[in-house]
Amino acid sequence: MSDESRSLALYYARLQARLQAEGLLRQDIGSNVSYSAADLARNFERIALYSEYTQVGGRYVARQSRAELRRWERPVRIQLHFGPAVPDTMKRADRLRILAYVSRLRRATGHPMSVVGSNGNYHIFIATVDEQRRLGPQIRAAEPGLSSQVVREITSLSRSTYCAVYASSSSDQPNAYISAIAFVRAEHPDLFRQSCYHEEIAQGMGLANDDPNVRPSIFNDDEEFALLTRHDELLLRMLYDHRLRVGMSAEEARPIVARIAGELRGSGPV
Repeated sequence: MSDESRSLALYYARLQARLQAEGLLRQDIGSNVSYSAADLARNFERIALYSEYTQVGGRYVARQSRAELRRWERPVRIQLHFGPAVPDTMKRADRLRILAYVSRLRRATGHPMSVVGSNGNYHIFIATVDEQRRLGPQIRAAEPGLSSQVVREITSLSRSTYCAVYASSSSDQPNAYISAIAFVRAEHPDLFRQSCYHEEIAQGMGLANDDPNVRPSIFNDDEEFALLTRHDELLLRMLYDHRLRVGMSAEEARPIVARIAGELRGSGPV
């Protein structure tokens, strides 16, 4: 491990400790936060029918914009790529965590998902900062369709970006995901890494936006919750409900979303 990598590990360890001391990075499912069916429907629209980033000139820019409904139509095969510097103990622990989490997402969405050793279509790279800079050839091999600009972004993310995911679709079905690439820093302490897995895998399923008004959720930037909440599970269940279709606009989806939210939550706060 290089001096830069050790410095990053210390930085993230201190950051995690500070956030936890402030009562953030909660690991519960948010059951003490009430929200109504109307809240759930509104939150779904904010998270599933807006984009946090807009592609401009082949690169992603932080700019929220309205979006059509996006999700996977084919089975999701998650493949893990650990850098050589990642300790074996971390690899084993993280693989078990991800297996359990993918099982949870499969139950929530009803969509086929698995963790595979090869031929994946959702690739997660876990690497140190030194390895990150050399990931270009591996990323291109895993996802040949990614632009050079996106590959450069992934391999040069600053320390303020803890982790990231880039989901791709085909030109004939621009809202149906066919592949995804995620990057998670190996320098993160355990909870931070697990938080990255929870957020990036779920976002790569189609909940692509963050919004500061959505709660209790991991889909905002306030770090209140480290792990997927019950509210977030419901968002995923709604996203993969057969009554919604890939490519729907917010206006088309809104009455259906309200109906599904009412079925899941009833009419009052719970």
